[in-house]
Order: sequence, then structure tokens, then C-alpha cells
Amino acid sequence: MPVKDTFHDLVKRALQKEGWNITHDPLFLGWGEVDLYVDLGAEQVVAAQKGEQKIAVEIKSFLASSIMSDFHTAVGQYIDYRTVLEESEPDRILYLAVPLEIYDSFFQRTFTRTVISRQQIRFFVYDIQQEVIILWEK
Repeated sequence: MPVKDTFHDLVKRALQKEGWNITHDPLFLGWGEVDLYVDLGAEQVVAAQKGEQKIAVEIKSFLASSIMSDFHTAVGQYIDYRTVLEESEPDRILYLAVPLEIYDSFFQRTFTRTVISRQQIRFFVYDIQQEVIILWEK
């Protein structure tokens, strides 16, 4: 079983505040001989669409000594998880959860924005102090 990120429970609470029902903690993705675990799976009833929206969330704290190494790991995991989800649960959308402080600094760099754009990485920004989601990037 994977180790939970430092801000795992905080992000879980922030999603619940927005009306998300946590359905998996973690979300297991088995594909062939590979077993992967995304931090959270969640669903939300969307009245306007008369259906459910399902997401998978990979939580990142970016607390290691090298933010670039953390970013490389996050992007690699995101691509792997998205690939498996496209095959096994194509209706579930994958998001990377990013702390506000990292979004305001590292995620504003041209390099980071370019990688996020080219790799089509969806993410949301969470506030550690308020335990809320500040921004969804779709």
C-alpha cells in the first residue's frame, strides 16, 4: 500500500467541502502486470448534467529538497495514471493537487507552464491554511 502524502487528509477534507464524495482512498488501478494507486477517487452528482462526475486525484506536497525532482515524479505519475485510466475508466478525470505556495511560485515559471500545457495536465490548487480548493485548472 502506498504512503500517504503529507497533505493527503487536508486535500480529502477540501474536496468534501466542495461536495465531493470520496469513493476510494486510495484508488487502485490494476492493468496487466502493473498495480498503481492514485491517492483518491471521488464522485460528485452534477444536477445540471443529470449525472455523476468522477475524478481521480494525485496529491503532491512538493516538500522535497528538489522541487524539480518532485515535479518530474508528479508528471511521470500523472502520465502513467492517465494512461491506465483512459483504458480502464475513461469517464474518470485525473487531477494533480498542488499547494497554493507552489502554484504561486514554481507553477508560474515558463518551463512548468509549458510542460503542463503540452502534457495536458489537469490540476487544482489547494490552500494549506484554509483547507480549501482555490482554483481548478481544466
